[in-house]
Formats: sequence, C-alpha cells, structure tokens
Amino acid sequence: MGSITDVIDRMREIDGGLAPHDGVACFNRVYLKVTERIAHELTTGLFADPPFVERLDVDFAGFYFAAVDAAVAGRPARPWRPLFAARADRSVWALQFVLAGMNAHINHDLALAALATCADTGRDPDDDPIHHDFLRINEILEDVEAEVRRSLEPALLKLATRDAETLKHIVGTFCVARARDLSWCSLQTLWPQREHPFLYGNSVALLAQTVSVMGRLLVTPVTRVPDLDWDLDGD
Repeated sequence: MGSITDVIDRMREIDGGLAPHDGVACFNRVYLKVTERIAHELTTGLFADPPFVERLDVDFAGFYFAAVDAAVAGRPARPWRPLFAARADRSVWALQFVLAGMNAHINHDLALAALATCADTGRDPDDDPIHHDFLRINEILEDVEAEVRRSLEPALLKLATRDAETLKHIVGTFCVARARDLSWCSLQTLWPQREHPFLYGNSVALLAQTVSVMGRLLVTPVTRVPDLDWDLDGD
C-alpha cells in the first residue's frame, strides 16, 4: 500500500462489507473520516513535511488493516481483541467502539508505526518537523472526536440517569490528545530500545497488555442501544 489514497480505498472497502452497527464499522467510519481530512490537509500547507506525514499515515493504517485481517483469521492482535470481541454487542454504544478502536490504534500501534517510518526514512523522532506535524494531526482527530461525541447527545437524553452517567464515565476515561501524548512518550522510549530485541520485545508486550485492559473497560456494556445512537453524518 503506497499512498493515502490506497488507505482510503481499503477503508471504504471494509465499510462496504460491514453492517452499519458493527462495532468495527463504527470505528472504521470515523477513521475514514479522519484519513480523508488528513489527505485534504496534505495539500493545504497545514503540515511542514507532507511526504513524511503521508508515509506515516500509510504505515499506521497498515497496523489496522493487519488487525482486520487477523480478526478474519480468528487471531486478532491483543490490543484489538476487546473491540473485535464486542463488535456485535448492542449494549455497547457506537462511541465506545470508536474509542476502543482509537485506544488500540493510538496507544499501541501509533508508536510502532512512527518508529518504523522514522527508521525506514533515516529520520530520528526528534528531527524537525516530525513532532510539529504529529501535533497537527491531533487537531484533526480532536475535531472528529468532538463530532462523534455530539452525535451521542440525542440518545443520552433518552437514557435513564444511571445509565447515562455510566456511559459518560466510560467514555470520559479516554482522551485523544492524552492518548497521542502517551504514544509519543512510547515512541521516545522504544526508539533507543530498537537495537536491543529482548528489551524492546518486553516493552512492546507490556504496552499491548496495558492497552488491552483499557480496551476492555471502554467496551463495558451499558444498556440496549437505541436506533439513533449512530448519526455522525446526520443521516
């Protein structure tokens, strides 16, 4: 997969093969929306190094596509297991699925993707303007996450107070900006370890375990989801 256009095409293909309320479909639609925004911004001057950003986007998406393919084979990667295990549970809300996918992809995959992109392009994570562009992507993600959270509000009004508070508590445990900050810290930790396979392997395994625990929290069942739960695009 060589370009962000290829990434978008694969996400659209995945979306076309899933039922609307499938938990993976919920995450995939948001991921597609973010990727389309990034593809647009590659041409607007938002990023200081568009070729590097595109390469990172492609490498990053490859981890998600690998997770999808592994799930089809019945062997989802550990950080992704909570999302794939709960994908058909109608007592888990669309926003929970979205955040569970973001948790796996940002808290685990992003550092590994950035490490691979830096290594393959002969760059160091501290080289300018890598972190600058990394933070620019945060802005796009936060905008889309806010749209998803707003889409939940009409359904929350129909919930009993106890269920609404439970759902708010669950989704309030995840923040995109904080997750990406932690991912950058993981990259800084793993970068010097990459030449020490034993240490690197242990660090990645611990990261996967931690992310998996958080994922299970995010897909905690709340209550039966009303039909209007998912309305990100106003359909």
